[in-house]
Amino acid sequence: MTDNEKRFIKSIFSGDSSGHDYYHTIRVYKLATKIAKQENADVKIVQLAALLHDVDDIKLSPDTYVTKKNAVDFMTINKIDGKRIEAVCKIIDEVSFAGTDSVVPDTIEGKCVQDTDRLDAIGAIGIARTFAYGGSRGRKIYDPEIKSKMGMNKEEYRNNQDSTSINHFYEKLLLLKDMMNTTEGKKLAEHRQVVMQEFLNEFMLEWEGKM
Repeated sequence: MTDNEKRFIKSIFSGDSSGHDYYHTIRVYKLATKIAKQENADVKIVQLAALLHDVDDIKLSPDTYVTKKNAVDFMTINKIDGKRIEAVCKIIDEVSFAGTDSVVPDTIEGKCVQDTDRLDAIGAIGIARTFAYGGSRGRKIYDPEIKSKMGMNKEEYRNNQDSTSINHFYEKLLLLKDMMNTTEGKKLAEHRQVVMQEFLNEFMLEWEGKM
């Protein structure tokens, strides 16, 4: 990653405490690069998409979400050709979890970026990010009166604002392992799934005063 790219990402995510921060992008960028090489994907497209996948996220930048202005402006200024800009924007469109409306990317490049973004949502870091995001949105940690909503579509998932951080594991995070596309993604997800399941088991034992 160039210094120019680092400065841009830092400027976009400075002060973020929701888990969609500079270091999230760095982790996705590094792992996506590794997986892209293993999958013989176009590394440059994967790196650009990984770098820019959150800069126009609807949760963080709703005004630029549709046009992807932040991503397109960055690539245009840095003289990325139109074909690559189009490919990167398509990957950004496909990367996010959208409940039952989630898509499998058409290209291996998209699959690499989607896997890496989802891998950063699970495991130990995923647990930390879940509670960081929940806290930033005023979500409860857990409330046994609020039941998990399974099988939500894109609109239902985005409008599910009254959920809890623990419910988020069941509504999204525990589903991601079986949605991985690449060999490396599937392998890493297996371990991170175990980490989350062990955490949830311990959490409920402590919640009920059994540990």
